[in-house]
Amino acid sequence: MHSPPRTPRTPAPSLITGLVCVSLSLVLLALVAARWPPLMSLDTTVAEALHRRAVTQQGLVQVTRVLTDWVWDPWAMRLLTAAVVVALWWRGSRLLAGWVAATSLLTSLVQQGLKAAVGRERPRWPDPVDSAQYAAFPSGHAMTAAVTCGLLVWLLRLHGVRPPLWWGALVLAVVSVAGVALTRVYLGVHWLSDVLGGVLLGGAVAALSVAAYTTYTARTRPAGGEGRPL
Repeated sequence: MHSPPRTPRTPAPSLITGLVCVSLSLVLLALVAARWPPLMSLDTTVAEALHRRAVTQQGLVQVTRVLTDWVWDPWAMRLLTAAVVVALWWRGSRLLAGWVAATSLLTSLVQQGLKAAVGRERPRWPDPVDSAQYAAFPSGHAMTAAVTCGLLVWLLRLHGVRPPLWWGALVLAVVSVAGVALTRVYLGVHWLSDVLGGVLLGGAVAALSVAAYTTYTARTRPAGGEGRPL
């Protein structure tokens, strides 16, 4: 008696999202590295327009600097991730805790590696409203925020929080990532393509990490596991 043919498994949404983000990131990286004139022109136009506003809006600049230097700073995001890792470990979710920690570490390595490889200069202004160090592409703020927010929203869903809370967290995550991207360009320390690259790369790392975790636990813990797969 022949066994019925297996139905091909549909790729997880997280895997599809990750691959799309990787593809877009590679295209953007190539355009930035080649200094593609239309992209360079767009970066310059957006940066100049926002900088003209920033130099006349000192109050808003101060608020924006507090947000980018404290609330959405990469180290603030890493501390938040560390707190989540400790909480997961304390609850006995050792694999998940290690997975989240490893994803955060990978984010930092990819970010710093690309900055060194691309070596893109940041915008320079005769009247700067803020300053930043290291190379411009990709934006570390944007990439770290995208990974952190993506993982936290996933963890909330993985542990079955109520839909209103999850949707609220999702909205907050989207606002945070968009806010990070906007503030970095508004303060004149990044080009538009820097923050876009950071968001895409962060989305890629987070989504592929989720896909890998889901695949691993589905194979090794078919009867259950830490949380429930997406």
